[in-house]
Amino acid sequence: MKLDTLFEKFLSLFKKEESEMAEVEIDEVNNEENTSTNLRRSRGGRKKAGQVGPIRKFWRRYHLTKIFLILGLSASLFVGVYLFALAKSTNVTDLQNALKTRTVIFDREENEAGALSGQKGTYVELSEISEDLQNAVIATEDRSFYKNSGINYGRFFLAILTAGRSGGGSTITQQLAKNAYLSQDQTVQRKAKEFFLALELTKKYSKKEILTMYLNNAYFGNGVWGVEDASKKYFGVSASELTLDEAATLAGMLKGPELYNPLNSIEHSTNRRDTVLQNMVAAGYLDKNKEAEASSVDMASQLKDSYEGKISDYRYPSYFDAVVNEAIEKYNLTEEEIVNNGYRIYTELDQNYQANMQVIYENTSLFPTAEDGTHAESGSVALEPKTGGVRGVVGRVAGDDKTGFRNFNYATQTKRSPGSTIKPLVVYTPAVEAGWALNKELDNHTMEYGDYKVDNYAGIKTSPEVPMYQALAESLNLPAVATVKQLGIDKAFESGERFGLDLTNVDRVLGVALGGGVETSPLQMAQAYAAFANEGLIPEAHFITRIENASGQVIATHKNSQKRIIDKSVADKMTSMMLGTFTNGTGISSSPDDYVMAGKTGTTEAAFNPVYTSDQWVIGYTPDVVISHWLGFPTTDENHYLAGSTSNGAAHIFRSMAETILPYTPGSTFTVENAYKMNGIAPENIRKQTTSDTSAQSDDILSDIRGRAQNLVDEAGKAISDAKIKEKAQTVWDTIVDLFR
Repeated sequence: MKLDTLFEKFLSLFKKEESEMAEVEIDEVNNEENTSTNLRRSRGGRKKAGQVGPIRKFWRRYHLTKIFLILGLSASLFVGVYLFALAKSTNVTDLQNALKTRTVIFDREENEAGALSGQKGTYVELSEISEDLQNAVIATEDRSFYKNSGINYGRFFLAILTAGRSGGGSTITQQLAKNAYLSQDQTVQRKAKEFFLALELTKKYSKKEILTMYLNNAYFGNGVWGVEDASKKYFGVSASELTLDEAATLAGMLKGPELYNPLNSIEHSTNRRDTVLQNMVAAGYLDKNKEAEASSVDMASQLKDSYEGKISDYRYPSYFDAVVNEAIEKYNLTEEEIVNNGYRIYTELDQNYQANMQVIYENTSLFPTAEDGTHAESGSVALEPKTGGVRGVVGRVAGDDKTGFRNFNYATQTKRSPGSTIKPLVVYTPAVEAGWALNKELDNHTMEYGDYKVDNYAGIKTSPEVPMYQALAESLNLPAVATVKQLGIDKAFESGERFGLDLTNVDRVLGVALGGGVETSPLQMAQAYAAFANEGLIPEAHFITRIENASGQVIATHKNSQKRIIDKSVADKMTSMMLGTFTNGTGISSSPDDYVMAGKTGTTEAAFNPVYTSDQWVIGYTPDVVISHWLGFPTTDENHYLAGSTSNGAAHIFRSMAETILPYTPGSTFTVENAYKMNGIAPENIRKQTTSDTSAQSDDILSDIRGRAQNLVDEAGKAISDAKIKEKAQTVWDTIVDLFR
């Protein structure tokens, strides 16, 4: 009933105006009649001042004033509701927890492997922060802090009216909202969001908690966040030990950290400090004598840097970079959220795999070097074939990525030609599916197909025809092209796409048999070969298993999925042939001692000289792990190229990785027999015939790698322990649990 009454009153406004409008029109007619005589009598007669013009008639007739008023109020209501909903949907409850903890990365056994610090300093409670600093900040940034409701209404509305260009003076609560959730842009939208978020923060936290969070989340220049680390960076003391002049200096830096920090400009910093001291006097925190005493201190004499930087717990940079990238791309988190929100990210990482791979990549002598001193780059992936979990990944040589964050990763992000490693995917899998026997004789002599010409690597000729298992193991090009020609290019493309290759922009020509026009990465190839190790089922390669927020709530989970792309019998026959790669084929020098692997090698010729190569690949697998390895220069030219075949470069790196990773696997063995053995041919692994001295030297190298890798794992655990990340996270969790007791 109340709604009906209100609606009727609303309509009556328009009815009233209509009657008033009618009266006005009658009056106008009468006025016109009364004045017509006078107008005729006077040539220069004027209209009466009260006469309404056509624009005003139109405006009144259609009630435009009320229409615009209603539209304006509706728009304001809509924007208000939106911003209110935005503030309500923002999880301010987690802010304090997120500021106190760092994002921790766990390995597959749920042990802490490392942490991301981001824009966080050492978190300290308000009792551990100098009272002078607290007063200096309040006097300068928000003098009514303990009295206001989180908003300075006068300054806020001035900022709105001037489209964010004036007003300024955000309260400490508003600044916390801005620093924690919003951009630094001076816009009406940001100011409005800041308004509602500040109200939410005020509801959730006490003034002391807000001040504590603000001081711990503030930026003080030179990569330093929070008052504790800033105190050590500029004055060599803890935040609780700051003198009055030092406290005023830090408080002054909040307005412009790069402009007012003393390492950049003593003059600007001193002037700003003195302004802060004057503010403290005006606010009643100081008397004139103390101000004069503090402002007379020579700032240069106070400077001392005892800041040791963030704890070095980004131990596995390639892996952690890949984790961050996956969280962004797959789970739609931002880098800022990942680094700063105190998440707990559980991964597929095996620290033993990862540490051994990293130690090998730090040995630059294993990697080719160009004449100008630059070394080749490389990327390797170790993947569990049943789940697709990435156990280890290294994306750069010699620890290049230790100095940065989210560097380019040659294991996950590069796009290179797969060379002959594509043959099992697009050539021989379709052949086996077509019913071809493993010892079927294939054409090894036809070198021209119209305009397309092909030859085996280095022009090697064995016999006019070779059995299929030999053609694969020895990576002969002529039989591969002949097979695709016979089966049809469409079969090759259909098979490659099943294995996850992107062939959208690849020309449908015979060259696809050798990887022509195809681009891929070690990660993508590891996933593809996992289908052979996993009985024909291809998993989804992934790093993250789940993500929890600072309160322990699961916000993202990986669901293991497998897709059958080939029959188990086809996978078994392919493995039977690929076992020959490491016993009788191009992978002999890549073969690890005491372990049986199946797989494939590959190279691509340099465009300027076919004697040299642009890419070298070795991909090997057991039922427990797939290791995919690529080697090459970022750009191949006449000064940057690989000499010789895979056996001269990538083989040594791959073998070192395999021999250090495989001892940590369950040791599962293949149930299929080597195709060479099935056809009465003995293995030719010449590495088994090395002298005892060479073998001893190799054992010493492996022992050194394993020892250094174990040290890396131990150091990672110690760094986590020293940082007390686990204890801090547990404290936060206990606090949350207490809320429900």
